[in-house]
Formats: sequence, C-alpha cells, structure tokens
Amino acid sequence: QKKGNVKTHATKVRVKMKLRILSLGAGVQSSALAMLIEQGKVPMVDAAIFADVGAEPREVIEWLDWLKTKISYPLFVVQDRNLKEDLELMASGKYKKIPIPIFTLNEHGKKGMNRRACTADYKIKPVTQKIRQLLGLAKGERRKNGTEVELLMGISTDEVQRMKTNQIKYFNNVYPLIDMGWNRAKCISWFQENYNKTPPRSACTFCPFHSNEEWKRVKSNKEEWDKVVALEKSFIENRELITKTTGMKDAMYLNRKCVPIDEIDFDEGKNKDQLDMFNNECEGMCGV
Repeated sequence: QKKGNVKTHATKVRVKMKLRILSLGAGVQSSALAMLIEQGKVPMVDAAIFADVGAEPREVIEWLDWLKTKISYPLFVVQDRNLKEDLELMASGKYKKIPIPIFTLNEHGKKGMNRRACTADYKIKPVTQKIRQLLGLAKGERRKNGTEVELLMGISTDEVQRMKTNQIKYFNNVYPLIDMGWNRAKCISWFQENYNKTPPRSACTFCPFHSNEEWKRVKSNKEEWDKVVALEKSFIENRELITKTTGMKDAMYLNRKCVPIDEIDFDEGKNKDQLDMFNNECEGMCGV
C-alpha cells in the first residue's frame, strides 16, 4: 500500500456538505455501534471508515470482513502509511520518526516513554482525508460555509475519559453508546444475543499499551508473536543506527519492564507492570 492511496471496499458516496460518518475501529464498541445503526436503533450514517494501520491482528481483519457482509451502508478502508513497515524502516535507518509511544531505557537505568503519534498519524489523518474526499474537497481546499460532519465514535460509559472535542471545527464527535448508557459489557452481551458472536479487541499487535492479558493473547498466536519479538529485537540490535537517524539515544522496548518481550512472564503481577490501553490511549480512537 503506497503512501496516500485509499483502499475502498464499497460504492462511492454522493458528495454532500453534511455527512454522518461512523469511525469504525472494528473492536467491541464500534462493532456494536455499526450493527445498532444497521438495525435502525441508531440513526443511519452516510458511511463507515476503518483506518488500516497495517498492524492489526488477523482476527480483527477477519472480523472486518464479516462486518462488511452485514451492513448496508458504505464501508471504506483507508490507509495513509503502514505503521509496521515504518517501524521496520526506522530500525533499518530509513525512517527518522519513532511512530509509536515506545518505552525507553537510558545508560543510567532511567526509564521513559516517547511521544505518542500513531493514533493521530495513522488513524485520524487517513480518516480525515477520506471524509474531505467525500465532501468533494481537494487537498488544501477550504471547506464551504455550512459544511458539517458528525463523527460517530464507539466509546462506552466505562471509557468516558476518552471522549474528545474534535480539533477540526466543522467536525462534531458524537457518542451514541454514551447517550444510550451502554458500557463495554452491554455491547458484548447485546452482540452475543443478536449475532451469537463476540467482537475482538482492536489494537496493533505490538502496542506498548497492552496489558499482560493482551500480551498473552498476542503470544497465543505464534505467527503474530514471532513478528512482535523480531520487531523489538531489531530495535535492540540496531540501536546505534536508530540513534543516528532518529536522535533517540536510549534503548527501546515494547514493555515498560524494558527487557526483551520474550523474556517476560506475563502471569506475574497480574497486569501491574503494564499500562492499561484504554485509560492511557491518547486520542480516543484506538481499540474501540
């Protein structure tokens, strides 16, 4: 997938000045919201948009394929850059940014964490680009007066801290699950009752915000786990090269213990040693 390309899995939407869009993460809450819309329990949208960062677990992509067969409104899958490929480029000295909030360890043993940019750059940006395209706006073109976008977010009552005011003035984030008083458990039970299925949790396989339980889930898929281990190993082995291109002098790890991920016992401490992805996620867009 080349930079700037848009992968589309639906018919085109007629250009409008007012749009109602579902931001689809293909996790529990946004999947429940997608089907509530389909059932007419939440007002219809013009389209759903899924940002493919190139690092979702296989079960999420398979789940997205299932959703496509169940909804009648357009679903667009978009990508600006591939996050995993950019991390591999970074490790080889060919990309100057550190795109994920990775844990760091300096020569004095002090731990840290670099800035979070992945949600904004790999999810919000391509979704915004697609919405502007649906509005008929060319790159750099100013919006017309009266242009409005309702952006439906799959955030539930147990994640109210993730509610955000959109930085784009003519975008209005709306939270139907909050309005309905639904929490994550209600979304799961409703999905089981209506479709006899449970949506997966949506997050990059190598996300540093994984809890120990999430790491155990990733580890249960040997193919995905081996790729995560290999990715982190490339950070460790290519530290000097990464320092030269990014300026990051500290060693980088995917877990806050700051030891190789394949050396960690994820049953120890019962999640006390890792951040909670939902409470610490920066933009309110991942994992929903």
